[in-house]
Amino acid sequence: MVDQNNTLHLHLVSDATGETAMVLARAALAQFEGVVPVEHLWPLVRSQSQLRRVLAGIEANPGVVFYTFVEGELRRDLETGCRMVSAPCLGLLDPIIDVLRGYLGIESRNLPGRQHVMDAQYFQRIEAMNFALTHDDGQAVSTLDDADIVLVGVSRTSKTPTCFYLANRGLKAANVPIVPDCLPPEALLQLSKPLIVGLTRGADQLVDIRRSRLRTLGRDDETAYVDPEAVGTEVKEARRLFARAGWPVIDVSRRSIEETAAAILQLHARRLGEA
Repeated sequence: MVDQNNTLHLHLVSDATGETAMVLARAALAQFEGVVPVEHLWPLVRSQSQLRRVLAGIEANPGVVFYTFVEGELRRDLETGCRMVSAPCLGLLDPIIDVLRGYLGIESRNLPGRQHVMDAQYFQRIEAMNFALTHDDGQAVSTLDDADIVLVGVSRTSKTPTCFYLANRGLKAANVPIVPDCLPPEALLQLSKPLIVGLTRGADQLVDIRRSRLRTLGRDDETAYVDPEAVGTEVKEARRLFARAGWPVIDVSRRSIEETAAAILQLHARRLGEA
C-alpha cells in the first residue's frame, strides 16, 4: 500500500545491473497516476550475505519487490524473506522465460547476468554511442555517410537525445541542425547510405522550450531565437527543405523520445525491407 503521500517503496533486486528490472517497473508504474515511487536498486546480488542486506532493506522500507534472479536458491530465499514481512514479490523475467520455454521446447540456462554478457551487440552499442557523440550537432559532417540514421531539424527538436536512444539500440545516429539563413551542409544533401529523417515541432511549443532553455542559462534577452514570427518562419523553411529532399518527417510535438525513436526504427526497418 502507498502511504498518505502516495509514496511507494519499490525494491529492484538483480544479479546483474538491475537495468531490466528498472525499465520494466517504470513502464508499469507509468500506468498509475499520482503514485510517487521511491526506488531501491539492489544490483549484483549473487550471495547469501548480499541477499541478507537486501532483505533488511525491504523490512526497513516495506513495499513491492521486483527481481530478475535466475538462480534457484537465491530466488527461493528472497521470496521466503518477502513473505515473512508481507512484501509482494515478483520475478519479472519468469513469464517471458515460461513463454519461450513452452514455445521452444527447451530449458533456459539460468545463468546470472546472462542478459549483460559483453558480446558483439554490447560493443556495437558502445561504438554507436561514440559515433553519436562525435557526430552531435553537425559535427564531423565528412563522415556522415557512415551513419545508419541522420536526424535533421531546427534547434530544440530533440535531435540529440533521440540519437543517443538510437545508439543504445546499436544504431549509428548523427544529427545536423537547420540554422536560419544558413544553407545546410553540402555533405548532408549528398548522402546516399543513411536514412535521413526530418524532425519538427510546433512553433509555439518551440518558443516555450527555447525560452525555458535560455532561462536556465541565465538569459532572458529577446532575440529571433524566441521570436514567435521568426520561429514560425524557421519551422516552415525547415519543412520546405525536408519536402525538397524527400526526407520523411516526424512531428515530435506530442511524442516522447521513446515514441519518436520507435517511429524512426519503423522507417529504418522498412528501408531495410524488414517490415
